[in-house]
Amino acid sequence: MDIATIGGLILAWTAVVASALMEGTNMRALASVPAVLLVVVGSLGATMIGFPIQTVKNLPSILRNAFFGRKLDLSENIRQIVSLAEKARRAGILALEDEADQIKDPFLRKGVQLAVDGFDIEETRGILENELANLDARHKVGEAFFATMGGFSPTLGIIGTVLGLVNALGKLDSPSEMGEAIAAAFVATLYGVSVANLAFLPIGAKLKARNDAEMLVREAMVVGILAIEAGEAPRNIEEKLRVFLAPRERTLLDKDKKR
Repeated sequence: MDIATIGGLILAWTAVVASALMEGTNMRALASVPAVLLVVVGSLGATMIGFPIQTVKNLPSILRNAFFGRKLDLSENIRQIVSLAEKARRAGILALEDEADQIKDPFLRKGVQLAVDGFDIEETRGILENELANLDARHKVGEAFFATMGGFSPTLGIIGTVLGLVNALGKLDSPSEMGEAIAAAFVATLYGVSVANLAFLPIGAKLKARNDAEMLVREAMVVGILAIEAGEAPRNIEEKLRVFLAPRERTLLDKDKKR
């Protein structure tokens, strides 16, 4: 479970509720099933129009990636690649055939297997880069879906407010009921703006951040795999991969090497 995602959502919604309570807002007045239905279901329906049905079917897995996505450890991947390079340097590239079966990461395993199978370096590069491009495209669909929902929900909230005001104007002969109806009408706008900025858009941003982080790790893997296939020295490979690390991570990597 991603603590930042869960904690951020809880903190954001707690701030809204706490602010409302401090203002003396009647919380019962904010409880509106019609407004929630219009904003959430309406935004989902409007977004579905622009995406294939397969994307909608994949929503559970997309959400799972936002809340429970596995974080890739770039430092550990670098250590693994350097270890593979050392073995290939000592015993040849074919010696990595048994090692490939033990690699847990499917992308790294595929790259090592391509090198072992004797693919030309440019062929290996092309296959891995196409794999990365397809992976990036698939992940961006999830990002775009939630970003689109975040764009529609405020508008759906306004539609709900307009519908509520139409109802309120029908009660001109009863000022007290009209006042309550007007207040209830604006709840839809509140839901639309809140859900967009405190749920849909943040989830889309989280998916983008996860994709960017994963692409960085995968790009480092491509560099490492191609360097192994080219027969470069393990030390040179490590230096090439260190550029993908933040300064603090480089320091931690050096400390681990000294142990």
